[in-house]
Amino acid sequence: MQTQIMGLAATEDAKYNIETNQLPLTVDEYLEKVNSVCNQLFPNAEKLPGAEKLVYHLHKHNIPIAIASGGAQDSFELKTTNHKELMSKFSHVVLASTDPEVKNGKPAPDVFLVCANRFPDTPKPEKCLVFEDAPNGVAASVAAGMQVVMVPDPRMKEEMTKGATQVLKSLEDFKPELFGLPPYDA
Repeated sequence: MQTQIMGLAATEDAKYNIETNQLPLTVDEYLEKVNSVCNQLFPNAEKLPGAEKLVYHLHKHNIPIAIASGGAQDSFELKTTNHKELMSKFSHVVLASTDPEVKNGKPAPDVFLVCANRFPDTPKPEKCLVFEDAPNGVAASVAAGMQVVMVPDPRMKEEMTKGATQVLKSLEDFKPELFGLPPYDA
């Protein structure tokens, strides 16, 4: 079930879980309970192994980077609250759930196209590289005409990774030079 809802907007996720699990809750009640748990857990979110190395490497080489997420603003802020230095390396953040230019959530390509268009020198979609963990995010990236490196949950079924340009077990396995980027320093 988790892989079916990854990348969906919060209200869509809530509706899906309520219906699938026949929960006696309204969408608002469900979201209130989820938010309560998230408020406790998200501030302790750790960086994925290899994420910091990748971000600092791209920043060092003046490769423009941004975040395009389907997540809600409050949960995004909670997850990143202890990672301000790392977050400062990103040009901008586009959150599909709150950005008025994003008309449709993933698997529609909107969030990635809006994010790319916000760079001062707007890149062509085929020149963009997306890092994703969710099947809906991969589908959105592909629909946007972008390359996508997927780092899925290890419990995810292999067929859920179809469409990704590359699938890795960890960001630590990423080789930038395979995508025309400067290699990591030795």
